[in-house]
Amino acid sequence: MEHTVTVYSTPACSWCQIAKEHLRANGVEFEDVDVAADMNRAREMVERSGQYGVPVIEIDGNIVVGFDRDRIDSLLGLQ
Repeated sequence: MEHTVTVYSTPACSWCQIAKEHLRANGVEFEDVDVAADMNRAREMVERSGQYGVPVIEIDGNIVVGFDRDRIDSLLGLQ
């Protein structure tokens, strides 16, 4: 099943890199949004999640704050 996945991240965030590597390792395509470079998308992230910290991962409209592997895998059907 194809999922719509967006990762809101910054280049300096180690947990963002870990989250993206996890998605890549499982063959999950995603949009990578650098919120340090795009203030409009940063505002979008805060509006959707209520969070200023990264990573924020949106999977099919569901928000995951931080690298919560169990929730990510559950939403993607990887378990």
